[in-house]
Amino acid sequence: MNPLLQTHLTPSDTGVYAERRARLAQALGPNALAIIPTAPERMRNRDADFPFRFDSYFFYLCGFAEPNAVLLIDSSGHTTLLCQAKDLEREMWDGYRLGPLEAPSALGIQSAAPIAEKHAVIAKQLENKHAVWWPFATHEGLGQDVERWLDAVRAKARAGVRCPSMQSDVCAILDEMRLVKDTHEIQTMGRAGSISAHAHVRAMRYSAAALRRGEDLREYHLEAELLHAFRSGGAQFPAYTSIVAAGANACVLHYRAGNQAVVSGDLVLIDAGCELDGYAADITRTFPANGVFSAPQRDVYAVVLASQEAAVAATRPGARFNDPHDAALRVLCEGLLDLGILNRQDAGTVDDVIANRLYSPFYMHRTSHWLGLDVHDCGAYSEPLSEASAGVAPATPLTRPLVPGMVLTIEPGLYIRPAEQVPEAFHHIGIRIEDDALVTADGCTLLTREVPVAIDEIEALMRA
Repeated sequence: MNPLLQTHLTPSDTGVYAERRARLAQALGPNALAIIPTAPERMRNRDADFPFRFDSYFFYLCGFAEPNAVLLIDSSGHTTLLCQAKDLEREMWDGYRLGPLEAPSALGIQSAAPIAEKHAVIAKQLENKHAVWWPFATHEGLGQDVERWLDAVRAKARAGVRCPSMQSDVCAILDEMRLVKDTHEIQTMGRAGSISAHAHVRAMRYSAAALRRGEDLREYHLEAELLHAFRSGGAQFPAYTSIVAAGANACVLHYRAGNQAVVSGDLVLIDAGCELDGYAADITRTFPANGVFSAPQRDVYAVVLASQEAAVAATRPGARFNDPHDAALRVLCEGLLDLGILNRQDAGTVDDVIANRLYSPFYMHRTSHWLGLDVHDCGAYSEPLSEASAGVAPATPLTRPLVPGMVLTIEPGLYIRPAEQVPEAFHHIGIRIEDDALVTADGCTLLTREVPVAIDEIEALMRA
């Protein structure tokens, strides 16, 4: 189980989850039942599990962090939790269980039952329902279980019991709900951003100080500083495996912290964030290992920072999701031409570089993704089809408009591997700058700027 999150919610917390369940219940339509399981426990090796992490859809609706649980919500809003029964002997080994008797008052739900009674309880609640909603393609074996429960209902047909005739994907509703964050989520993500920012500051300072002392410094030493700061700040986990990439490793997008030496004169790219009460932060900073940028490093960094600033300026209500990417891309392409990494005579104008994708060897990913309970959070990136156009998708769907409450990353970068046409001074320079942006009424707020991005501010920080 997950002992790191509280089991008993505060009254304000129960109200937040109750409001979400009510919205879901209304969206289900009349006479329907939603079935949402939490995640399974997973074995790491013999007699040892990976740390348990709940299913995000499940947690979003109830805040319950124990394994072996299922949430049932019907169209009236009535919620039943199926959870582990109290077992004092098992609790000596695995930790406290809330149990069905305490669950309703602790979580603000209407009823609870032991998970051992799952099949009978769910089949009973499906009786005479018109529709059943469940998360498609997210839980192995759930589809077979749904058929089993429906078969049990069909077996009572001669007794006048009707079986649901419709099955729908509950993720279609919950993805849209989760895309726009409420006040509770924004506050939690702000705290996660602050903890993560302080972790980056700690790693930057440690890098410069260790090299000044002449110590043998490795990527895993910097990762250790991040992990220390996450837990010291109250976060439960890293939100994802931290990327700590020194020197040429920064040009490998999903590099994991290894035992590579961190050398004075190299850059270090760190992409790391904590998970706090289920919510992720996602920050990338690139800094000189010894605290001083070289001239080529400074030049490339200035281009990436300018591209992020352009993307931030483009992140506002009414803009489309792709607008920050387009703004960042234009600045990056201009920088590639100005620095001579792309030959202007051969490549042409910025528009030519974009149209012919000549930037792709140096910038191969998008600038943003949604952020929330998942690092790459749920929610469609294309504009939802209107009822008038339902079933008639455009050849190139428009990306959706941004609205207040959405949270997305802004993370442009340049990754320059050795190539014949690339000036040698820029070889092995990999730079990414990433912050978490909350869309507000008049623009956006960056939740992660307690760690600096300006060149002079980074150098000043690392001298301290």
